[in-house]
Amino acid sequence: MTPQLEGCAVVFGATGAIGGAFVAALEASGRYSEVIGFGRSTAVAIELTDEASLARAVEHAASRGEIRLAIDATGMLHTAGNGPEKSWRELDAARLTQSFAINAIGPALLMKHLLPRLPRQGRSVFATLSARVGSIGDNHLGGWYGYRAAKAALNQFVHTAAIELARRAPEAICVALHPGTVATPLSAPFSRPDHPAQTPAEAVRHLLAVLDELEPRDSGGFVDWRGEPIPW
Repeated sequence: MTPQLEGCAVVFGATGAIGGAFVAALEASGRYSEVIGFGRSTAVAIELTDEASLARAVEHAASRGEIRLAIDATGMLHTAGNGPEKSWRELDAARLTQSFAINAIGPALLMKHLLPRLPRQGRSVFATLSARVGSIGDNHLGGWYGYRAAKAALNQFVHTAAIELARRAPEAICVALHPGTVATPLSAPFSRPDHPAQTPAEAVRHLLAVLDELEPRDSGGFVDWRGEPIPW
C-alpha cells in the first residue's frame, strides 16, 4: 500500500547550508507530497527585509497543498569585517538594526503570513532556528550583544505566536530550535577543536527527529537538537 503523504513541507532559507540540508532530507524522506525551498536565488525568491516577498512565497506554498511542516532556517551571526560584539564599546546602531531585521523581525513577519495558512485540523509544525546564546537564563559569558538580543526577541515572538496559533489550530506546533554548533560559513570563525561541529546533514537529522517527537503541549517552546528544553 502506498503510504499517505503528509502535505507540503516548506523550507525558508533553503539556499543556506542548513536549509539546503533540510530540503535534501525532507525530499529523501518521501513523507511529503512536495518539498518547497525558498531563498534569495530560488524561482520564487525571498528577502527577509522585504515582507511582500515573504507573503508571495507563503501564497505560492499554500497553492501547492496543505502546509504540514515549515522550517525557517534563516539567520545572520556576522557580516564581512564585523564579528559579534565582544564588549559594549562595539555596540553600533546600524549593526544592531541589521541583526534584529534578519534574526527577529524577518522571521516574525514570516510567521505573520505563514501561521494563518497552517491547516486548522490535524498536526502541523512551524520551527525556526534560534540559538542557545539567545537564552537569557543560560547567558554566563556575555558578549555577542546584537545576536543574543535578536534571538531572544525571536524566542518571544515564537512563544507569543504559539499562544495565538493554538486558538486557531489546536494541534499545530510552533517552536524555536537550537541546532547546536554546525559546520557552516556562519560558525566557521568560531569553531574550536574542543567543541566539534556537526555537519549540516547531521544537525538536520537530529532536528527532524526532535520535531517528530513534539506534541501540541510543546508548542511555544525552545529546545535544542537533543530535544532538551533551553531556559528562556
